[in-house]
Amino acid sequence: MVPPVVQEAEELRKALTEDKALINVSFSRETAEFISQILDAKAEGKEVLVTKGLEEVSPTEAASILGVSRPQVRKIMDSGALPFRMVGAHHRIAMKDLQQFMLAERARQEEAMRRLVDLENELGLFD
Repeated sequence: MVPPVVQEAEELRKALTEDKALINVSFSRETAEFISQILDAKAEGKEVLVTKGLEEVSPTEAASILGVSRPQVRKIMDSGALPFRMVGAHHRIAMKDLQQFMLAERARQEEAMRRLVDLENELGLFD
């Protein structure tokens, strides 16, 4: 028996091959909720990252995900802020570590922005 999500994906792929502006496909509630979360995030201007179950990425792939250069990722790795492991001569970064780094960075940036706003208010730069 084919799992519902696999069947839904096949139906969607088939519908996308048709040259139509609107596509009608039925989804289970679980799949519809998942798609809704993705669309809500995009509507809020958030980045959406969908991977094919990658457990580890290369520094080049991590750079693409973070929106920085590969040398910058290496600097972050070398500083110890982003854990990695060696596979032969290649660096590999666990996706969970990359996600934790992104969350920590976002929190650090939000705190810095809050401090900047407080300083601007204290100095009376904006009313």
